[in-house]
Amino acid sequence: MNAARRNSVHREFSLASFGWRFLATLVLVVATYNPTRFSYYNWVWASQDNGSLGPEHFVTGMLVVIGWAVLVVATQRSLGNIGLLLAAALIGGIVWWLTDLGVVAVGSVQAMTWVILICLSALLAIGLSWSHVWRRLTGQYEVDDNDT
Repeated sequence: MNAARRNSVHREFSLASFGWRFLATLVLVVATYNPTRFSYYNWVWASQDNGSLGPEHFVTGMLVVIGWAVLVVATQRSLGNIGLLLAAALIGGIVWWLTDLGVVAVGSVQAMTWVILICLSALLAIGLSWSHVWRRLTGQYEVDDNDT
């Protein structure tokens, strides 16, 4: 495969590319907090309760914060405030529609928490993917000009 073809393959965007972004955001979101006992939040609270809070919690917490910072900044820069609002409204409308059809059951706090976590992951994945989608739709590249 020649160099030009290799570069174009890495720049292509597909449903699988979005799927990987969604999976990555879902891992971070669910690792941070979820209604089970297996999350960073619950690990820290349990360690605080039994007096074993230590540097491993701090280092892991910093990795979680860095991950969130990367995702939130990338999403905000890609979508902007109006785009964030529109994407969140669209996701909320889809959840409402699926709930109305009986596909999504939100009869418990735990179920609603999972729905919110998945929606947040979807919003972040959209933000990470939007520049690629925009380029495919319009042929225009988004470029940050932050040399100030």
